[in-house]
Amino acid sequence: MSLKKIVIVGTGGLGREVLMLLHQLNTVSPQWEVTGFYDDAEPEQLPNHLPYLGTVRDLNNAQFPVHVAIGIGNPTAKADVVKRLFNPLLMFPVLVHPSVANEEYQGNTFGAGTIICQNCILTTNVTLGQHVFLNLSCTVGHDAVLHDFCSLMPQVAVSGGVVLGKGVYGGTNSTILQNRKVGAFTTIGAGAVVTQDLPSYCTAVGVPARVTTQSA
Repeated sequence: MSLKKIVIVGTGGLGREVLMLLHQLNTVSPQWEVTGFYDDAEPEQLPNHLPYLGTVRDLNNAQFPVHVAIGIGNPTAKADVVKRLFNPLLMFPVLVHPSVANEEYQGNTFGAGTIICQNCILTTNVTLGQHVFLNLSCTVGHDAVLHDFCSLMPQVAVSGGVVLGKGVYGGTNSTILQNRKVGAFTTIGAGAVVTQDLPSYCTAVGVPARVTTQSA
């Protein structure tokens, strides 16, 4: 069986974690050939001796179909990169670690480019938009909706019925209680507990989470 070629956008720590995930997937079922990294800034050193292939603009010059994994945690930066990747030959696969239960009876749906890392738990009727990133050991409860470009860092707990707007960032060990709504491109600080709805374009920290800055 021929392997599918895939590149990673982002040469930082998260990009290297995406590379690790691809290796973990291949250990269970070989399917990916990682050909290198793209980034707007050329790195000094890359892991596993994989090559630096160029900038995001260069990736648009692909002459053959290629899969792309976005290894960028910042939702605003991630959305900007995806907007600039307009080549129709580029494909954005859903990457789910083998430890994550994802059976048909759960009724979960994942948008293109979504990446789910080791030991995450998604219960039932969860909806993830495009390019959602769930880092290690996140939990997402029933009927939760995470819109495009959301990024959750390790051990974020999303309760049932929660709606996260486009581009929400959840800091490590933060918690969003049931049926809460968080507006677009809001940042939830590490360890914060969201007990009330939050507006868009703000930063909220603490227990309970309170808005500290509002940018729009």
